Amino acid sequence: MTGSGKKQSQHSLSDYYSATQLRSDRWTSLKSTAAALANSKHGGRNHAPLTEKARVILESLEPIEIYWAFPGKRGMAHLRRLLIEGDVDGFARTVTRTVRALLSGSYRGKIGPLMAEPDGESGPEDEVAETQEERARNRPYFEVLIVDDITMAQEEAQCRALREMRRADDLFVYEPVVVPSLEDALISVLLNHNIQSVVVRYDFQLKSENNLKILHRYLTRVGDDEDIEDIDFGDYGPELCRLLRKVRPELDVFLVTDRSVEDIAGRDLGGCLRVFYNQEDYVELHLNLLRGVNARYQTPFFTALKEYSKQPTGVFHALPISRGKSIARSHWIRDMGDFYGMNIFLAETSATSGGLDSLLEPHGPIKKAQELAARAFGAKRTYFATNGTSTCNKVVVQAIIRPGDIVLVDRDCHKSHHYGMVLAGAQVIYLDSYPLHQYSMYGAVPLASIKRQLLELRRAGKLDRVRMLLLTNCTFDGIVYNVERFMEECLAIKPDLVFLWDEAWFAFARFGPTYRQRTGMHAAQTLRERYRDPAYRKEFEAQQKTLKDADDEKLIAARLLPDPDKVRIRVYATQSTHKTLTALRQGSMIHVADQDFRGEVEQAFHEAYMTHTSTSPNYQIIASLDVGRRQVELEGFELIQKQVEAAMTMRKAINSHPLLKKYFKVLTVGDMIPAEYRDSGITSYWDPEHGWNDIWDAWAQDEFALDATRVSLTVGGTGLDGDSFKNDILMDRFGIQINKTSRNTVLFMTHIGTTRSSVAYLIEVLVRVAQDLDSEQEDASAMERKSFQRKVKSLMEDLPPLPDFSRFHDAFRPGKDTDTPEGDLRAAYFLAYEESKCEYFPIETRAIETEIGKGRELVSTSFIIPYPPGFPILVPGQVISEEIIAFMRALDVKEIHGYRADLGMRVFTEEALNALSDNMRTAAE
Repeated sequence: MTGSGKKQSQHSLSDYYSATQLRSDRWTSLKSTAAALANSKHGGRNHAPLTEKARVILESLEPIEIYWAFPGKRGMAHLRRLLIEGDVDGFARTVTRTVRALLSGSYRGKIGPLMAEPDGESGPEDEVAETQEERARNRPYFEVLIVDDITMAQEEAQCRALREMRRADDLFVYEPVVVPSLEDALISVLLNHNIQSVVVRYDFQLKSENNLKILHRYLTRVGDDEDIEDIDFGDYGPELCRLLRKVRPELDVFLVTDRSVEDIAGRDLGGCLRVFYNQEDYVELHLNLLRGVNARYQTPFFTALKEYSKQPTGVFHALPISRGKSIARSHWIRDMGDFYGMNIFLAETSATSGGLDSLLEPHGPIKKAQELAARAFGAKRTYFATNGTSTCNKVVVQAIIRPGDIVLVDRDCHKSHHYGMVLAGAQVIYLDSYPLHQYSMYGAVPLASIKRQLLELRRAGKLDRVRMLLLTNCTFDGIVYNVERFMEECLAIKPDLVFLWDEAWFAFARFGPTYRQRTGMHAAQTLRERYRDPAYRKEFEAQQKTLKDADDEKLIAARLLPDPDKVRIRVYATQSTHKTLTALRQGSMIHVADQDFRGEVEQAFHEAYMTHTSTSPNYQIIASLDVGRRQVELEGFELIQKQVEAAMTMRKAINSHPLLKKYFKVLTVGDMIPAEYRDSGITSYWDPEHGWNDIWDAWAQDEFALDATRVSLTVGGTGLDGDSFKNDILMDRFGIQINKTSRNTVLFMTHIGTTRSSVAYLIEVLVRVAQDLDSEQEDASAMERKSFQRKVKSLMEDLPPLPDFSRFHDAFRPGKDTDTPEGDLRAAYFLAYEESKCEYFPIETRAIETEIGKGRELVSTSFIIPYPPGFPILVPGQVISEEIIAFMRALDVKEIHGYRADLGMRVFTEEALNALSDNMRTAAE
C-alpha cells in the first residue's frame, strides 16, 4: 500500500493544492486513457503503451482511494483485474461509470455493496435494485471510518456485519472505510469529507505505510511528528480521539476498548462520544452511528415552521400576507405568489405559539436551535439576529460598555461599531492599522501598538476603566489576526479585558482546520484549557522572574503570559452568517464565551438585545440560520475545502497566465502583510518555482495571515480605477458581481456557493479584457499610448498616503488629564445636532489649510466615509489634519458618506468648542 508512485503519481505533485484535486485529475486522466485504450485495441493498433499508462495512473490512485468507500479497495482491485486480463472494454466502461458516479455523487444513493457488474462480477457503481420507497426517500449518505489493523477478510466481515444492520426506516445510509493506523485515520478525516463518524478500536498501528507526499501534508495540520511519536501504545485510542476532535470537532468519535471499566474510569478518553467494550455489538454501534448524525441533522425551528405551515389556521392577527390570502385573492399581485410559491406564505406568521417560539424570549424550538448553533460554532451561548451583524455589534457593545468606559477600537472597523460607541457613551481610543499605501487599503492593527496603548493607560492609572478591545477578524481584504496570541498578551496586561471580534466575513472559518485556530470561540476554549494546566503555571512563574522590573519596551518585545489566578476569558464574536454560509440576507449570530456572562452581563445583554431586536422578526431568516447550521455541521468541512481550493485555483491561474500578468496581479501574502509580521517567512501560497506552499505554519504562528478566499486583484494596469473596473467592465459588460474596490484593486471572494464554472468564467472574462487592451494598444497613436501610461502611473504609483487617525479635540477629552488619547465620541456626535454650532469649509479651495495655518483646529462634526475604501477617515470630534484633506482631494470616488460637496466640510464653530471646553473645566473644578 505505498504510493511509491512511479512516474505518474510523482509527476508535478506541486501543481496540486490538495489530494482531492489530484484525485479528480487522475480519474479524469484515467477515463480518457481507458477510452483511448479501447479504441486502440479495436483499431488493431499496438495498445501496450496505453495499457502501461493506464496501469501507472491506476497505481497512483491506489494510495488515495484506500481512504474512500467508493470505489474503495474492492473497486480498485476489480479495475486492476480487468486491466491484467486484457478486458479493455470492461475496463473503459467501468472507469467511465466510476468517474460519472464520482462527479455526480450518484454513488451516495446506492444501497448495498458498491461493486457489482451486470454479469455478476464486481465493478464500480452498483445497480442493485432499490424499492420505490427507498428511492423516494433519498436518504442522506455518509461514511464511517473504522481504525483497526485487521486482515482484508476481517475487514470484509466487519463491513458486511454493519451493512446487515440496515433497516428500511433508517434515516441515513452509510458505508464503512477501514484504515490500519493513527496517521491513516488523521489523513482520512482531512481528505474524505464524507466521513461523519469514527470508530476507534484498540489494535491499530501508529505510523502509516502510505508514502505519497501530498497526503502527508495533511499531518502537518495535526501537530509535529515528535508529538505523535511520543504517544504510548496503551494511549493510542484516547490520543487518536483527542486528535480527531482537534481537527474535526464536529465528528462523532466512538472508542472501542479491551480495557476493564476500572482501568479507564476517570481517564481522559479524548472527548469520544461513547465507549464500547470488547464485544461485537453491531446493533448498538449501528444505532449510535445513526443517532450521532441525527443529532446534527436536527433543525428544531425549521421543522416546527414546516409543521406549522401544514396546519389549517384562521388568522385573526396581524400580517394579511400570512397563509398567502392577500395574494391569492388579489387580481393584481398574483405574480408574486407565482414567483415565490405558496410555501413561503404558508410559513409567514406573527404567531409565537402553535409549536413556534419567540426570538425575544425563546423557550421552544428557537431556544433549541440556538443551543445547537452554540455547539456547532464552539460557543457557550449563541443568539440569532434577523437584522444583520450591524445590530449584533450594537447589542454586544451596549451590553458590555458603560458610559465612561474606555474602549480600544480598530479605526477602520464597520460603521456599526462607531455608532455603537455613540450609543453606549464609550471613551474611544482609535487604533491605526498598518497601511498598504500602494493599494489604498489598510491591513490590521499590530499587536505591539495595542500593548503599547494598554501599558500607557496603566501608567496613567486608567487601566481599571479599560473595558473592551474591538477588532475586525478577518478584515474586508482578508487579513486575519492571530487571535489566541493577541488575547493572551493583552490579558497579561489587563486580565479581565473583554474582546469583541467582528467576524462578519469569517463565519465559515470554524469548519476548516487551518482557519478554525484563528476564530474567537476556538481561541477562547484553547486559552481556558491552557490556564488550567499546572505546566502553564510554572511557565508563567518563570516568566515573571525574567520580567521583574521590566520597562515597557521590554514588555512590548516579550511574548507575555497572563496570571492564571487572575485571568478571565471574556470573548464575543459577531458573524454575518448570510455573508459566507447558507442563510437569508441579514441572518446573523452572536457567539458568547464569557466566563462572567451569567454574573455580570446576562441581564444587560437581555436589555440590549430587547433594545435592538425587532418584535416582528422574520421567521424565514431564523429558519435559514437553523438549516445553515445543520449544513455546516454535516458538510461544512467539504464546502470550505472546495471554497479554498477554488480560491487557490483562481490565484494560480491569474498569476501564471502570461497575458493576464501584463495587466493584473493577484496580491500575495508578501504584498498584503509586511515581513515583520510573518515569522514563517511565507510570501505566497503558490509560486512558479516551488508550486504550492503549505500554509499551516503561517496560520499557526504568524501575527497576521491572509485568507486565501479573499482575492485582491490589482487592476490599475488596465488604466481603470477599481470602482470603474467593477461597474463598467465586470458588472455592465459581463454580469460579474463583486463588493469591495480600492483605488487600484478589486476584491473577489469565493464562498461555499462558488463553483468551478464561476472561476473559469472569471478567468475567461479577464483574458478577454486583456486581449481587448492589447488590441487597443496596438492600434493606439503615440499620444494615446502615453495617455494610457500616465493613467496607469497615476493609479499604480502616484497614490496619496493613507492618513492615520489624528486625535480628538481637547473639548472632547474629558477631565484634566489629557495624557491618553481617548475621546468622547457621543458628546461630539450630539453637539453636531445644533446647526448653529456648525459651519462649512469647501475642500476644493485652500480655505481649510488657511484656517489651519492661522492656528485654528478644525474639528469634524460627523463620520466622513469615502467608498472606497469604506472606513471613516474622520469621526465626530476628530481634529482635521492637512494629510486627511490631501487624501480626500486625491480620492477619485463618487460616494463620500457624511460629506456634502455643495456645502463642503462640516466643522464645529470656534465658539461652540470654546464653550464646551469652558464647561468641562468648570465641571472638573
